[in-house]
Amino acid sequence: MAARPAGRRLMGIDIVTFGCRLNTYESEVMRREAEAAGLGALKNGAVIFNTCAVTAEAVRQAKQSIRKARRENPDARIIVTGCAAQTDPDAFAAMGEVDLVLGNEEKLKAHNYRALPDFGVNDTEKARVNDIFSVRETAGHLVDAIEGRARAFVQVQNGCDHRCTFCIIPYGRGNSRSVPMGAVVEQIKRLTGNGYAEVVLSGVDMTSYGADLPGAPKLGKLVKTILRQVPEVQRLRLSSIDSIEADDDLMDAIATEKRLMPHLHLSLQSGDDMILKRMKRRHLRDDSIRFCEEVRSLRPDIVFGADIIAGFPTETEAMFENSLKIVEECGLTHLHVFPFSPREGTPAARMPPVNGRAIKERAARLRAAGEAAYRRHLERLVGTSQSILIERDGLGRTEGFTLAAIEGGAPGSIVAATITGQDGARLIAAPAAMAAA
Repeated sequence: MAARPAGRRLMGIDIVTFGCRLNTYESEVMRREAEAAGLGALKNGAVIFNTCAVTAEAVRQAKQSIRKARRENPDARIIVTGCAAQTDPDAFAAMGEVDLVLGNEEKLKAHNYRALPDFGVNDTEKARVNDIFSVRETAGHLVDAIEGRARAFVQVQNGCDHRCTFCIIPYGRGNSRSVPMGAVVEQIKRLTGNGYAEVVLSGVDMTSYGADLPGAPKLGKLVKTILRQVPEVQRLRLSSIDSIEADDDLMDAIATEKRLMPHLHLSLQSGDDMILKRMKRRHLRDDSIRFCEEVRSLRPDIVFGADIIAGFPTETEAMFENSLKIVEECGLTHLHVFPFSPREGTPAARMPPVNGRAIKERAARLRAAGEAAYRRHLERLVGTSQSILIERDGLGRTEGFTLAAIEGGAPGSIVAATITGQDGARLIAAPAAMAAA
């Protein structure tokens, strides 16, 4: 979903962000570069769409939002970039509402925003999208803040060397590249110096971090280095990881570093071994279960989230049941369920499909299992003491990333609280001083 809808904006730069946390971070870089290019001075403003390509629905939503933005801003310049633009630039260039299409590398450089063509040019002139696989390095772009966010996102890695059969993202992001540790540390120092208490490390395939850097440092070393060199960071959080690539230093950091938040979002995708092989994943179901058990023994308060695809091609009912069971076997709490969506150009799009009605029904059953697990998780936390980062008035997140309703505290501040109840969707919390009164 977009971070916020494109509303009527007659001047300045409006950025509409779809998809992952990496896109959220990159949107701040884009804002700075577009301002440097002079887009903020355009008489009728500019709307920039940072798109996602992970599902066909994400692409559809982006196109719908672009059309709406043109209706509401008939004279503004509209620029489209992000993964959907990188993987299918012609489709966006063909839209009459769009003035310029930029690739994922081009969107991070000011001079590309100055390439807005005049009206009436042909579609090929509208698109400036180069071969993403030719990009060999990822720079550490310094940003001072993340607009509208209580926590900061920092890019440590981009791209992916793996080729899961369902995934279009490598074609949008290119091969894996890592940001040097020094640049990551400098960025986090900058953000904590500007008042951010929590920083989230983000990337496309974060556990592949460092393979392309001198000495091949792994993610665990990066985490330990950040916590050692930036004592001001109160909470360090990881975005999605691939558990099969978790290194020894990362496991040690999970066990010993209390400032590393007890929440891991796992890229599981399925709980069935045959489907995992057909997805070209690098783990089996027992690997996932074993990892969760090991981490829980190291950090008993750990909370797991996971991505699971429902209705992958050739998935039988018995195979789906294995995915359903892994919710409990891994102790998953925050479940992201994706009904299978074929992406043109991927091997999975050519595999025998599952009936659309069955896909929808299986996704609903997975979501129900996830919701039941989440409600049990909420109930277990009633009566406990929690540290809550305030996101906006009346809402925040625990260290385990559980949503909590709480009064008081400015966005971005951390409040000690007692959990007094839950409503099935979130915790009900009271500031510790108030609860003790």
